[in-house]
Amino acid sequence: MKTTTTTLPPTLTININLTDDQYFELCQNNRDLRFERTATGELIIMSPTGSDTGNRNFDIAVEVGIWNKQTKLGKGFDSSTGFKLPNGTECSPDVAWIKKERWDSLTTEQQKKFAPIAPDFVIELRSSSDNLKPLQNRMQEYIDNGVRLGWLIDRKNKRVEIYRPNQDVEILNNPSSLSGEDVLPGFILDLTEIL
Repeated sequence: MKTTTTTLPPTLTININLTDDQYFELCQNNRDLRFERTATGELIIMSPTGSDTGNRNFDIAVEVGIWNKQTKLGKGFDSSTGFKLPNGTECSPDVAWIKKERWDSLTTEQQKKFAPIAPDFVIELRSSSDNLKPLQNRMQEYIDNGVRLGWLIDRKNKRVEIYRPNQDVEILNNPSSLSGEDVLPGFILDLTEIL
């Protein structure tokens, strides 16, 4: 039996008109795929991350989760969680966190679907197949839509880009740790095994 291998790009973008409910149902019925939708309605289909990147994403999410369990200041989310930003983009950051009061202001129905809220904090971890510019654009889009602190962790170049509202992007070369600043008070992410 002859098999044919087809190599697909790490992301595929298609134009399709879906209502919010149809988009949510598409995501629920295809949990092995990762979808996002741009503010203009383009559907982005992404392949799962490689095992190494997935492991590092897990380690980062665990660290944020431990801090959140101790402080009880908000709600943490992994990369399979969708959010609808104010500009209409529906996205899934690798790690996200929302202050408790903001999360509690959503209805139960809003919390069950793709919450119509920009997280307070996001992390994107660049995998080996990710192009940097689209990730940088995504980080700026997060900030433009209300995210208060964002980290783009670029393992390929051993650097971190820190995004904050009304400030230039801060670039740290090979940092050993990151501070959650006043958004995640007391949180320090050890980067020694991530970068």
